[in-house]
Amino acid sequence: MRRIPFSVQILLGLLLGVALGFLARAAGLAWLTSTLDTVGGLFVQLLKLAVPPLVFTAIVVSVVSLRGVANAARLAVKTLLWFGVTALIAVSIGIGIGLLTDPGRGVNLDPSGATAPKTTGSWIDFLTGIVPTNPVGAFVEGNVLQIVFLALVVGAAALLVGDAAEPFVALNRSLLSIVQKALWWVIRLAPIGTLGLIGNAVASYGWDLLAPLAKFTTAVYVGCALVLFVVYPVLLAVAGKLNPLRFFAGAWPAIELAFVSRSSVGTMPVTQRSVERLGVPREYASFAVPFGATTKMDGCAAIYPALAAIFVAQVFGVNLGVTDYLLIAFVSVVGSAATAGLTGAIVMLTLTLSTLGLPLAGAGLLLAIDPILDMIRTATNVAGQAVVPTIVAAREGTLDRTAYDSAGKRDLIEPAETERLDPVPA
Repeated sequence: MRRIPFSVQILLGLLLGVALGFLARAAGLAWLTSTLDTVGGLFVQLLKLAVPPLVFTAIVVSVVSLRGVANAARLAVKTLLWFGVTALIAVSIGIGIGLLTDPGRGVNLDPSGATAPKTTGSWIDFLTGIVPTNPVGAFVEGNVLQIVFLALVVGAAALLVGDAAEPFVALNRSLLSIVQKALWWVIRLAPIGTLGLIGNAVASYGWDLLAPLAKFTTAVYVGCALVLFVVYPVLLAVAGKLNPLRFFAGAWPAIELAFVSRSSVGTMPVTQRSVERLGVPREYASFAVPFGATTKMDGCAAIYPALAAIFVAQVFGVNLGVTDYLLIAFVSVVGSAATAGLTGAIVMLTLTLSTLGLPLAGAGLLLAIDPILDMIRTATNVAGQAVVPTIVAAREGTLDRTAYDSAGKRDLIEPAETERLDPVPA
């Protein structure tokens, strides 16, 4: 019997998880909810366990493998520019939808009872969150941006040292091969993990929490859908001269997993694999995807904070002016790295609210439905993290267009591939 494609396996896991989640909620089966939570949580934990060594070794080897620092610098600058361009478009859509829908008007909530979340963001986090105080701590805490920083510095130093650093580079290549092999054993469990994640979400939250905030929830989903299914395809077609359908065929497993896992970092290994199979050179993907997993968040750091800021302002009776909307755009484009190592959207929202002078307690009004919103936000984040490297590689002329055009015809996990996971070539 022909093996079921990996993306279909994930879809089947998602459908079965929804069914089990509704069953657990309708019948009050606490043991089933707990089981689904354990299965999904363990899967994400296993993925996150592989992220620190994968990011460090892949970037070190990739930097050493680059032909020159000038090429690396050019790719990094273009990647950052595209991050900024797409973030600006996303936040503009968020503001536009907020002005059209007025998500906070007529909301029947008592703002006096809201309290500020324990985790908040600030511009100090942006400055101090990049450089670790303890290199070991960056790995222990799983702070991806700090690990990227360390890997770039170590890789650049090894590149300049030359032959004397070859034993160290060879060690990293070996570690990368080992981590990749172990990681794909974990990723094979994605259908089961998807079942647990979506099942627990349905069983725990259901849809009754959405009633008081239905307009706001709809606005967030519509905004993310516009970026995901309109903006990204247009950019791929116009800027990259690429068929958007081919992109979604290749990147869909990562987008689907992001939706149910609600973790860009946890999805990162699948995102990187998808990007490579779309024809992006592994040397570049090993830098762009881990960096984007922390700093490229069009859902959490652009659309959502814009809509949420408008929502909070309307609930508390604060009128926003043109300057305030410009500040929202500025924070979204520049400040997303302030969420490094922290819990995504809430930190970004508090950073936006504090910059505008709005009550931080307003964020507490949205905490109850945050897991439901986080699904589409994370899916949008991960899609953007795959779109930008694809466009940059296409414009640089390094994209393997044959691989891109055939990505949807090949499974994400193929027997021949899992038996031979070559590291980045020297």
